[in-house]
Amino acid sequence: MVDTGGAQRHPAATERLMEYWAHGEGAAKIQWGVPGDFDRCVVELGKYVSPGVVKGLCSNLHQRATGARPGHAPGEEASRKAKGGD
Repeated sequence: MVDTGGAQRHPAATERLMEYWAHGEGAAKIQWGVPGDFDRCVVELGKYVSPGVVKGLCSNLHQRATGARPGHAPGEEASRKAKGGD
């Protein structure tokens, strides 16, 4: 078995933290669904987790909070198309 860190050793604590950042007080700091949410997540969580995992964690949290990966939530897709993206 590969050691994946705290999530394997402390699943209940990990779930509480994920909920805090996706839907709780942490989510209010990040303001999911508002432009720049992913970058705010990287800054906020970068205080607590290593640079090698923070972007993946924020991507997972973004999906949990908005239902889509960064850049793919409904409002983000419309914004990208208006700017000439996808």
